[in-house]
Amino acid sequence: MAIGWKGVFPAVTTQLRQDLSIDLADTQRVVDDLIRDGVTGVIALGTVGENNSLEYDEKISVLAAIVEVVAGRVPVITGVSEYDTRRAVRYAVAAEKTGADGLMLLPPMVYVPQPHELVTHFKGVADRTGLPIMLYNNPPAYRTVIDKAVLEALVDVENIVAVKESAPDTRRFTDFRNSFGDRYVLFAGLDDVALEGLYLGAQGWVSGLTNAFPRESVELVAAFERGDHARAMEIYRWFMPLLHLDAEHDLVQSIKLAEQVMGRGSERVLPPRLPLVGARRAEVIAMVEKAAATRPAAVSAKAA
Repeated sequence: MAIGWKGVFPAVTTQLRQDLSIDLADTQRVVDDLIRDGVTGVIALGTVGENNSLEYDEKISVLAAIVEVVAGRVPVITGVSEYDTRRAVRYAVAAEKTGADGLMLLPPMVYVPQPHELVTHFKGVADRTGLPIMLYNNPPAYRTVIDKAVLEALVDVENIVAVKESAPDTRRFTDFRNSFGDRYVLFAGLDDVALEGLYLGAQGWVSGLTNAFPRESVELVAAFERGDHARAMEIYRWFMPLLHLDAEHDLVQSIKLAEQVMGRGSERVLPPRLPLVGARRAEVIAMVEKAAATRPAAVSAKAA
């Protein structure tokens, strides 16, 4: 389906059984619940989906299960997070055949490319698929920067259409708009600067904490879009303690624990990650419980 490139796209979790095998049915349930709560699209197999902890065949199985349950109701974008261009191309081609509507393309993992190598990597994947592509910029996590020079070198690659901006420096939204106008659709990709991103030109939000509080996330963006800035700020300020979790090293464990507290999923994660323990686990649980007890009134879901 065509991607509208706006709204709330949660990076959905991959659910696991007690033996840490992939639970496709529960992953489908989690995704279906998010759609029923009004999200605009889903990101399958992003960081929160534990992409790099899965084998190739597991990735395809998870993606196929998500495509099946979504059933065309919203776009499905899948993360392409691989060690090298050859593996990225292989997965991108398979994802298109599996029914993904778009790709979220990351820099190569482990090796830190020079700018011209990064451009070659992105072009190498884009040339092998007809799917629209969102590039994922996250310098703190991946030690490389998709800067203006890289985007300038990609401006003629027609299916590279969007950028998920996860750098904490919100000035980049304005710099990109000044440099490229509307050539690239911008998405806020770091939860605790999401509203700032929207004000500075982002058209949507790729979110982690939406997995635990989807209705509030949808209402935040909807309030911004209709010009109800007081309402958007009310939700954002309520949400902020949890949104900070998205910028932490243990974001995957924290988000999956938040899902569990809210009765939406399980905290189980794949090694080398382990579930939170001790004071950190208690801290996150308390934050989620407080948010649940003080959530803004009259948050409505989109009709299922």
